[in-house]
Amino acid sequence: MSSPRPKHAPVTQFPIHGDCLQIGGMSLTRLAQRVGRTPFYAYDRQQITERVAFLRQHLPAEIHLHYAMKANPMSAIVQHMASLVDGIDVASAGEMRVALDTPMPPHLISFAGPGKGEDELSCAIAAGIVLNMESEQEMERIASLGAHLGIRPKVAVRVNPDFELKSSSMKMGGGPKQFGVDAERVPAMLARIGQLELDFEGFHIFSGSQNLKAEALQEAHEKTFQLGISLAQHAPGPVRMLNIGGGFGIPYFPGDEALDVAAVGKNLRRLLPEVKRQLPDACMVIELGRYLVAEAGIYVCRVLERKESRGQVFLVTDGGLHHHLAASGNFGQVIRKNYPVVVGNKVHGNDREIVSVVGPLCTPLDLLADRMEMSRTEIGDLVVVFQSGAYGLTASPTAFLSHPAPVEVLV
Repeated sequence: MSSPRPKHAPVTQFPIHGDCLQIGGMSLTRLAQRVGRTPFYAYDRQQITERVAFLRQHLPAEIHLHYAMKANPMSAIVQHMASLVDGIDVASAGEMRVALDTPMPPHLISFAGPGKGEDELSCAIAAGIVLNMESEQEMERIASLGAHLGIRPKVAVRVNPDFELKSSSMKMGGGPKQFGVDAERVPAMLARIGQLELDFEGFHIFSGSQNLKAEALQEAHEKTFQLGISLAQHAPGPVRMLNIGGGFGIPYFPGDEALDVAAVGKNLRRLLPEVKRQLPDACMVIELGRYLVAEAGIYVCRVLERKESRGQVFLVTDGGLHHHLAASGNFGQVIRKNYPVVVGNKVHGNDREIVSVVGPLCTPLDLLADRMEMSRTEIGDLVVVFQSGAYGLTASPTAFLSHPAPVEVLV
């Protein structure tokens, strides 16, 4: 006899009334009518506000909170986030344009990522945002462009640390990486910055993402501060900003437990007095994306057909991996695991069944839920994928098979 499948952690951020999911104070069925068609993404404005407030409560007051908009660059979300956080990080000229349309002052916007084009660098320099330099070559290009434009660019050095964020699902530092400058090469780069017409802001040290282990983050923060203090001895001027990255994860899969943010905050309170003593001019930044928006979002698709094949029930929907690559398991998962998925208009339902949820694409990879227990579903019911507010639509191959793109709404 096979052992029972592990269960997801309860998804409790959305109320349920009359067995129907509520989002933004509205029933899912009413929201679907308002949107006018499926599939769609919906993001809960109040949940985003409450998540920022939760972080403010548990992190030290000295910590500045920045939004990494690559997690979700929807303009309405970025506009809302600009009223809540202390800065925005972008990763392209397209994201930069969205960020500059918000009330966020340009000097509180930073631009990270390898392979920035000259047009992107020129726009960033002209806008007055901070460029996180990913290489020595990029530093020279920025200095040359700044001289051509007659503007002294604001810059920080993105450091590839000599350690990694343990238990991280995506390691961004340690070992050979395309991101940042190897820590041992940074002192020479800092000396060169002092020779160039560059306005040095500080360091960006990002070691990993999607981490649920408080002890791993605590260790990374301690090592990051030590590295920042060590590198500051070679800086051409005072360190005005030390961005220690993010990495805060959320529970997606069975067995995942929520990150203990209070423990992370307590450890930061322990570390900060010495850091402030060593770097008295530095603003301490934590840069988060997924943690701010992922749990506030859902992806909604409609059941088009119930199909049985050799004893297995398939719910064929109008959604799929072309809209939500991550939920299909094709965005970094080594072993595919299900996101939390429910029938949104009959969440609990007395009549239950084991089903697989698939989309309309001509590939077996188009799978949103594999043999999950759900309420018995009929044609027209609404399937909801939770934890969908980050790396959803813009991380998906929307052009695949030329189906229409889904709608996005902030409610």
